[in-house]
Amino acid sequence: METAHRWLEDTRRRFEELLARRLAAGAPVAPRLEEAMAYALLGGGKRLRPLLVYATGHALGLPPEILDPAACAVECIHAYSLVHDDLPAMDDDDVRRGRPSCHRAFDEATAILVGDALQTLAFEILAEDPGPGEAVRLAMVRILARAAGRRGLAGGQSLDLGLPALPIAEVNAALLARVNRHKTGLLIAASVLLGAAPALGSDALRPTLDRLGDDLGLAFQIWDDVLDARAETNASAGSSDAIPTLADLLGLDGAEAEVRRLEAGALAAVRSLGGPSAPLASLVQGMLRHHA
Repeated sequence: METAHRWLEDTRRRFEELLARRLAAGAPVAPRLEEAMAYALLGGGKRLRPLLVYATGHALGLPPEILDPAACAVECIHAYSLVHDDLPAMDDDDVRRGRPSCHRAFDEATAILVGDALQTLAFEILAEDPGPGEAVRLAMVRILARAAGRRGLAGGQSLDLGLPALPIAEVNAALLARVNRHKTGLLIAASVLLGAAPALGSDALRPTLDRLGDDLGLAFQIWDDVLDARAETNASAGSSDAIPTLADLLGLDGAEAEVRRLEAGALAAVRSLGGPSAPLASLVQGMLRHHA
């Protein structure tokens, strides 16, 4: 386990350097936009999604270099989603990772452009890198676009924004699971698929990868809700008209039991991949134990 932890830390450090180089490549047109993009993209974070790309590929015997474009691309999408999620028209959050949100550190219009630019940068990176070959690049673009678009992250955000308008009785576990799957889970599932894309010569691995990504994506959001409830950091906690989370509906004990059930399914999928899967198993457990 110590070796797996060291592998993840070494991979994280390597990725941070790579991401900074990718962002700095080329001559800037709008320096303020570039500064704000760096603020959003390089300003910390656990890099869980890129690590999922690398750890999945590692379990399948793939070198990190062939996965670099996908890892950078998925982090660009994640960073863009956070910038837009914090905007006044969305969740209206002034703080992100212990410092002012992008629209507070710069301005709202710049933050909108940062999200636009990071989203398009993701696909520029995937399209331009010659390493994995044209067919794999196209598959990666398709995976990420589906996870980020109207039937993925953007659709989930829209569902989430619509929750306050619903009668509280209509906000049930099935609806919240759908919101969580699209807003959070599908990008996590896409990270798994992106890490495996260069190795997918057939569809034999797909059910295992789908189980891993689906179970991990849903469990991650439920666990996040559990941690929020336990730390009493949810701003709406205790309010009679608060929108419930799955942790609220299931109860903390029930929610944790569901996380552990999903975790077991995800780890079973990891084991069935074979190969050097210890880093991937360690990452899954970290995401569902303490978000490390």
